Amino acid sequence: MPDLPHLLAFIAAGWLLNLTPGPDVLYVVTNSLRSGVRAGIVAGLGITAGCFVHIFAAAVGVGTLMATSATAFTVLKYIGAAYLLYLGVRMVLSRAKPPADLEAAAATGEARSLKAIFLGGFWTNVLNPKVALFFLAFVPQFIAPGAGHTAFYFVLLGVLFNVNAIPVNVGWAVAAGWMARRSAVQKGMHWLDRVAGVLFIGFGLKLAFTDAPAARIGR
Repeated sequence: MPDLPHLLAFIAAGWLLNLTPGPDVLYVVTNSLRSGVRAGIVAGLGITAGCFVHIFAAAVGVGTLMATSATAFTVLKYIGAAYLLYLGVRMVLSRAKPPADLEAAAATGEARSLKAIFLGGFWTNVLNPKVALFFLAFVPQFIAPGAGHTAFYFVLLGVLFNVNAIPVNVGWAVAAGWMARRSAVQKGMHWLDRVAGVLFIGFGLKLAFTDAPAARIGR
């Protein structure tokens, strides 16, 4: 287990990384803008649940397999890319709603069921092999070389990283929910959906064209 200075550095680095915009942040923000703060928080919890899958998978060796097997990485990569593209196209093609309808939906959280939002966040994260590779690259840096019970410490630090991400996601959800109450944002919500959809499509294409780790090593 790292000492206190290294542990604090791990927590600080985790917060900075979670503040960096990406598919997860975009998913939280768009759901919070469309359906209110509660929906954004649920989206973040779905993403957190997906991260737990990667943490435990990496600890038992599945993540290592993903990092060393080009086939395993490629299969999951294309599934994840297809899912991100699906989300993006659906948002780009979504129909405009009157501001009053958007405000009512945000107040009640009924624009989409919370279960669907949670599962969307979960699958957005689980189907992205780059998340598994991130944990394999980031967490071991804070485990002392030669330390016993490496898998245990890996899970412990991974859980700590994941729990620390919750307040960050809540912050994104609250900020986006506050923005959604502004009349100018409500009037432009349809265009925000289109922009978010294009970004999701971009994330999907970027993932689809990401080389497997083994392919990179060979170059």
